[in-house]
Amino acid sequence: MKNKINVNQMMQATRVLHSKGEKFTHIGIGPMSRNLIRATLELAKEKDFPVLFIASRNQVDSDRFGGGYVCSFDQKRFVKTAEEIADEIGFNGLCYFCRDHGGPWQRDKERSDKIPTEEAMEIAKQSYLDDICSGFDLLHIDPTKDPFCDGVVPLSVVLDRTMELIDFVETERKKRGIGEIAYEVGTEETMGGLISAEPFEGFIRSLKERLSAKGYPMPVFVVGQTGTLTRMTSNVGHYDTKTATTLSNICEKYGTGLKEHNGDYLENRILLEHPVIGLAAMNVAPEFGLVETEACFDLVQTEQKFFDEKDRSRLYDAIARCAVRGQRWRKWMVGEKRNYSVEQILQSGEDVALIAKMCGHYTFEDPEVKAEFAKMTSNIRKLGLDPDFYIIKKIKDSIDRYIYCFNLYGTASRICAEVK
Repeated sequence: MKNKINVNQMMQATRVLHSKGEKFTHIGIGPMSRNLIRATLELAKEKDFPVLFIASRNQVDSDRFGGGYVCSFDQKRFVKTAEEIADEIGFNGLCYFCRDHGGPWQRDKERSDKIPTEEAMEIAKQSYLDDICSGFDLLHIDPTKDPFCDGVVPLSVVLDRTMELIDFVETERKKRGIGEIAYEVGTEETMGGLISAEPFEGFIRSLKERLSAKGYPMPVFVVGQTGTLTRMTSNVGHYDTKTATTLSNICEKYGTGLKEHNGDYLENRILLEHPVIGLAAMNVAPEFGLVETEACFDLVQTEQKFFDEKDRSRLYDAIARCAVRGQRWRKWMVGEKRNYSVEQILQSGEDVALIAKMCGHYTFEDPEVKAEFAKMTSNIRKLGLDPDFYIIKKIKDSIDRYIYCFNLYGTASRICAEVK
């Protein structure tokens, strides 16, 4: 699986097709599990769209910084696994490995430990270096988190840190003979007030001036806040078509594209708008993890109907217990329950069930969960069913909703045809 064109070329060809009247929006997919990686590549082979795997530092990162919760992946193992799956299923289309929210304090522990600024920036640089040495194609430069900042990080600081990080990556890639790297900047958060059109354009303008002065490429994506917000198992934000259109037009003016984060669980009627207004790309991750977990629970229910209690797996209990104790649910819960103790949560079967579904994907590599999953799938196979096929199919159906609404069918071939 070797791309014939890089991300910059891919997005340039995308803009050419848009100018010819073709409307489509790319999707960034969080690599939440091996099953999700496989499902994405199988669907891309069937539907012919470019794959953008977007890995956060919590999901995939260097072993020296703690690794990732997804299959304990570092960057090399992540890329190698995806390439092995691609070879296995015969996929040879466009597939790009992307860093989502790279930068200082982007790992939860770095932020909670309040590591010093200089150390946080150095770790961010070394993580990026491991990215590009492992075959990553696009880096999200996001220095908008800072545990020492009261509120949002000032725009001037964001610009300075963005330039420092890009300068480091460009210097290191050239030193090592690594090909062109694409960039994404901005965040779905307020980013120093970067929500309304004026500061959004001001940031892009200033960044372009500073990048041009150094001969660096313009980012292919700028993240803007369109009103989306993922919490629990739904999108609780208020998507705004007018804002999305305005920000998209600003990006186009500066030769870049608007990228929307937190696109999970949006209704089809909203997704269908995205190609029309020229939104370049959107990220989705938690929804696909939830779909995989729900598929596992479907199989558990089937198992329970045909096996005695002593012979059944305890997969649901294992996932629920690990999910609650892992406490990653605090990021997704709303209201006062975000601050509940583990013991308080465990007293409510309703809360435990919600967390098991919402955060089950975080537990897939836990030894207890893996053992119970193996027992469950063994039981399901004894019934003459294929549990792996069922799980993969459920994930593919979830992804395909976005591919269809974003008009992505057949776009990989058309993009390649535009690159001379």
